[in-house]
Amino acid sequence: MSYFTDLALQYIDGEWRPGNGSWDIIDFNPYDGEKLASITVATTDEIDQAYRAAERHQRAWAETNPYSRRVVFERAVRVIEDREQEITEAIIAELGGTRLKAAFELHLAKEFLREAIQLALRAEGRILPSPVDGKENRVYRVPVGVVGVISPFNFPFLLSLKSVAPALALGNAVVLKPHQNTPVCGGALVARVLEEAGLPPGLLNVVITDIAEIGDALIEHPVPKVISFTGSDKVGRHVATVAASHFKKAILELGGNSALIVLDDADLDYAVDAAVFSRYVHQGQVCMAANRIVVDRSVADAFTEKFVAKVQTLKVGNPDDATTHIGPLINANQAESVTALVDQAVEQGATALVRGTTQGNLVPPAVLTDVPADAPLLRQEVFGPVAVIIPVDGEEEAVRVANDTPYGLGGAVHTGDIQRGIAVARRIDTGMIHVNDATVADEPIVPFGGEKHSGLGRLNGEQMVEAFTTTKWISIQHRRSAFPF
Repeated sequence: MSYFTDLALQYIDGEWRPGNGSWDIIDFNPYDGEKLASITVATTDEIDQAYRAAERHQRAWAETNPYSRRVVFERAVRVIEDREQEITEAIIAELGGTRLKAAFELHLAKEFLREAIQLALRAEGRILPSPVDGKENRVYRVPVGVVGVISPFNFPFLLSLKSVAPALALGNAVVLKPHQNTPVCGGALVARVLEEAGLPPGLLNVVITDIAEIGDALIEHPVPKVISFTGSDKVGRHVATVAASHFKKAILELGGNSALIVLDDADLDYAVDAAVFSRYVHQGQVCMAANRIVVDRSVADAFTEKFVAKVQTLKVGNPDDATTHIGPLINANQAESVTALVDQAVEQGATALVRGTTQGNLVPPAVLTDVPADAPLLRQEVFGPVAVIIPVDGEEEAVRVANDTPYGLGGAVHTGDIQRGIAVARRIDTGMIHVNDATVADEPIVPFGGEKHSGLGRLNGEQMVEAFTTTKWISIQHRRSAFPF
């Protein structure tokens, strides 16, 4: 694929060029192990060059008429539409996403770009009254300047664009570091799309590197004012600590351990469909995935029978095959870690209703029940195709179990009574929750983010204005002030 040869480079100040590091990131296809690209890492000096280029070009971009800025994002949608098949193939190859997953990611990427078109016009100011006679108070919304974006491997194209496009639309410049497992789809391809869409050089810089080479240079650098990070809570905690020590704002979209609750009056067939999608989409490598299926005991047997039957129909294999539901995990470490968690839970007394044999990075779906309350599997995010069914006695226990986690990202409640569902949903300590739907959902204008260890701040819609602009108060005294001395 040409993307993996043409884009295996750094993109700094409008130039495609190799990195100057002493070693290479090797980009592998997680399904068959094929080497896709070899990319020489960027150094701390190149991090500095990227941020300085962004700083140089940002002010002119901020002064550009926002109606002109938004044209770039209109064109970017068309570029993706024109290249949709090529980008789909790249997503399948680089991250093992199925064709269904690639289509889902590209659909959302275009929707977020369309929202960025509107965001360009949303940085509205205010005029506020003053207790001082003759004084006028103006509060302007202005770009923060330069934003550092660190994106993950699971939805790399979408989740890079999700921060990059709004930040640019609002008049900022950006330095983007994609995950080292998805350097092309998460970084270089984003730059190529926006370059083709007419984004002026230097406003978006992509550095492909690793902390082994640059340490905390991307966060500590004096130029960026905001760091937008999507990834694990462990790394997010470090990002937040370093950013705060340098007086930078951190926007953190972190992990989850979502519960999908099935109440005693739920439509079981529909709840099964929602739960299977919520747990197994993209091999379970989704922060919003339903790690825990919490089911009222009165319907638990019937639900479990239907759930297991549907899971057993899921096809595991080549993500390039349109009939495949579950492709590979991103790398061998992830496959081994997920398999070990299942093994540990079974050794501790859990019952495996569905379980297969891991082959390479292909981890077949597992369904567990009777998982001990102190099992690590229940307390942490599981980035793999493992569902845990937990029977409970009524709403109170369902709420207690759903909240018994350090995370608070998303969830779902299934019931035949909408008002009952809303009442339960309001008691779940998460930033997002859905009544009679999947746990996996994202929409461009709805606030996205979590509570507890699931992050800080929100993205999407008006929250993007809050994230990527700041306020500036300018007062005007139309009369002469009287000073006390």
